[in-house]
Amino acid sequence: MQIRKNDSVMVIAGRERGKTGKVLRVLPDKDALIIERVNLVKRHSKPRGPQQPGGIVEKEASIHASNLMIMCGKCNAPVRVGHKKLGDGKKIRICRRCGEALD
Repeated sequence: MQIRKNDSVMVIAGRERGKTGKVLRVLPDKDALIIERVNLVKRHSKPRGPQQPGGIVEKEASIHASNLMIMCGKCNAPVRVGHKKLGDGKKIRICRRCGEALD
């Protein structure tokens, strides 16, 4: 998967199209990600004692990776990701639009 935790991404498909946010969690087995304040769902929770009362809780649901694109900091737009090997053998992700490193 080309998207990692703390990357800035934009939703390109679905009902949340156009929204941007930071990746909170990556779920590689489902090929999905959880994005901050995007794809919010309501869940009912039982009370678990005095510190954790019950009620309706809003939380982020996962979004499939194919519906997301990485935002480039320099272009300030959703971009495709390329890879480049540096002189010391390290592999980095680059923006296909401007060539800037994404890592």
